[in-house]
Amino acid sequence: MSETASETAQTTVDPAEIERFSRIAAEWWDPAGKFAPLHRLNPVRLQYVRDRVAAHWGRDALSGRPLEGLALLDIGCGGGLISEPMARMGARVTGVDAAARNIAVAGLHAEGQGLAIDYRCSSAEALVAAGETYDVVLALEIVEHVADADLFLASLGRLVKPGGLVFLSTLNRTAKAWALAIAGAEYVLGWLPRGTHEWKKFLKPSEVTRGLRAGGLEAQEMVGVVYSPLGRAWSLNARDLDVNYMLYATKA
Repeated sequence: MSETASETAQTTVDPAEIERFSRIAAEWWDPAGKFAPLHRLNPVRLQYVRDRVAAHWGRDALSGRPLEGLALLDIGCGGGLISEPMARMGARVTGVDAAARNIAVAGLHAEGQGLAIDYRCSSAEALVAAGETYDVVLALEIVEHVADADLFLASLGRLVKPGGLVFLSTLNRTAKAWALAIAGAEYVLGWLPRGTHEWKKFLKPSEVTRGLRAGGLEAQEMVGVVYSPLGRAWSLNARDLDVNYMLYATKA
């Protein structure tokens, strides 16, 4: 069997994760619902992506539509919390999720907002097999939920065009991340449904960069994303990668 055939026989889709998120799909757009933490996280994620994309292509980040004309893929798009703002910034957005209920919710909401977003129930490896490529690929809060992280990370490099950008955010596999993201967020504060995360599926930054390199990607920047209980807001921190972190990578 060829390498390509072998890879396409594998899958990044974890049925248990799909079932877990499908059960709460109707709450994606409720800022006080099960996905409230993502609503609070969204501003810092959006600004990070917007500013790095604008700088990479020499555009004005504050122009209103700095992503005009760029083909952008949002893998693990959920209900469209990232896809919709990217479309408003001018990108031609394809949103992909393995949960059909998420795609249904995302499509209905985008239609109500008058946004043309190509939502599909699919996976990263399926898009690779179809030969699709994009200028920008987003993989935000998704790699810790896939069945095969190495296959997923390698697929990202095959989905981005030469000279394009890949953005990834996830959780570090540290004791601090277990204490805050699982014990604290799921069991003490109740910010997330219990069982949302599995600590063993968290990835250390070195594991992510190694996996990306297998797909021809080189990380250019890595920053921590930290939460302030007093300000009830997220912010970037170049030194603190202990829990949440983001990065962007380029393909030569």
